[in-house]
Amino acid sequence: MSKPPLDGIRVADFCWAWAGPYGALQLAHLGAEVIRIESQTRLCPSRMIPPWADNETGINRCGYFNQYNQGKRSLSLDLKKPEGIQLAKQLVAKSDIVIENFAGGVMEKMGLGYEVLRALKPDIIMASLSGYGQTGPEKGYVSYGPPQVALSGMSALTGYIDDGPRQAGFSYGDPNGGVHGSYAIMCALLYREKTGHGQYIDLSQREACAMLLPEAIMDYTMNGNQPPRMGNRDPYMAPHGVFRSQGDDAWVSIVVGTEDEWRQCCAAIGQPGLADDPRFASAAARKANEDELEQIVTAWTQERTAQEATETLQAVGVAAYPALNGREMLTDPQVESRSTYVEHDHPEIGVRRHLGIPWKMSHTPCEVWRHAPTFGQDNDYVLTEVLGLSPTEVAGLQDKEVLN
Repeated sequence: MSKPPLDGIRVADFCWAWAGPYGALQLAHLGAEVIRIESQTRLCPSRMIPPWADNETGINRCGYFNQYNQGKRSLSLDLKKPEGIQLAKQLVAKSDIVIENFAGGVMEKMGLGYEVLRALKPDIIMASLSGYGQTGPEKGYVSYGPPQVALSGMSALTGYIDDGPRQAGFSYGDPNGGVHGSYAIMCALLYREKTGHGQYIDLSQREACAMLLPEAIMDYTMNGNQPPRMGNRDPYMAPHGVFRSQGDDAWVSIVVGTEDEWRQCCAAIGQPGLADDPRFASAAARKANEDELEQIVTAWTQERTAQEATETLQAVGVAAYPALNGREMLTDPQVESRSTYVEHDHPEIGVRRHLGIPWKMSHTPCEVWRHAPTFGQDNDYVLTEVLGLSPTEVAGLQDKEVLN
């Protein structure tokens, strides 16, 4: 069997929270050896938040951490000690990639900035996935995903008609920044393969989040329009929303994108005459009468289950699907058929299901080879096999609490 695309690539992962770990997760999924550098003096927040396995707290029991750090290794270092910094440098010298997502300037303050690391490994690729970038007046600001969503303009578009901005209900800024970062890293790897040169990647998660809003930004730059908040509706397509169906808190998502789809939708819901009704005969007309349109669609969806509505509409080429919750996602036949979930036997929390890799590659298959690491699980491997330290040297580091 062929090896995964990034087999043989080693990543020194200084990330925490979500954005950086999610970017490093993509590299691990592609076969890179990702080694997390962790410290109890500043423990990763994702090790300390629920949900906990069996509702029992513990730094190795968080579902959040265990999902986004699958297939990685963990090296515990006290980076406030000179010996810890020195070991981190030794690991970088043995690595191809460094990835971090601290605020701008933090790595430099620790003595681990790009110029220092490049002196150790001239062809190193270093990616900084900070909230606001390494330059500008906000470069040192602390950041989490929700503020990036607001600053990117997404919150201004999220909410109900005649209501104020709302958070999107999901921290899009984090995983989106991580994916952009992993993409840039792979481009840098390709460049290094061609030229032998590494490089520095300065990514702003805020700017990456803004990349999700081209229509709103371009409409303003070209026409001076500020799009209104529309709830589940779309500026042009109708019907477009999530409609109540039979069952407890059961809903079905329906989107009609073309006139042919609308005609098919009308026939499917038993009202073919709606296709030629002047109130609904064009997208513009449907938008003008959207309240009445949604009442008609809801009257139909409420009489059947979300799955029944889905099958009826999909049969005629209309995009529809149940709004699944977490339990339903675990048993969804489409997801099951693609082996989306993987099981890991974790040494502390036992066998658990996790979302695996969402792509299938025909010639370079990828797999999640292991559960997320327990804290410091791979100290011996990294220190002895990667860095070549002797057992006596490792014991000395333990005595000095460098491995915390």
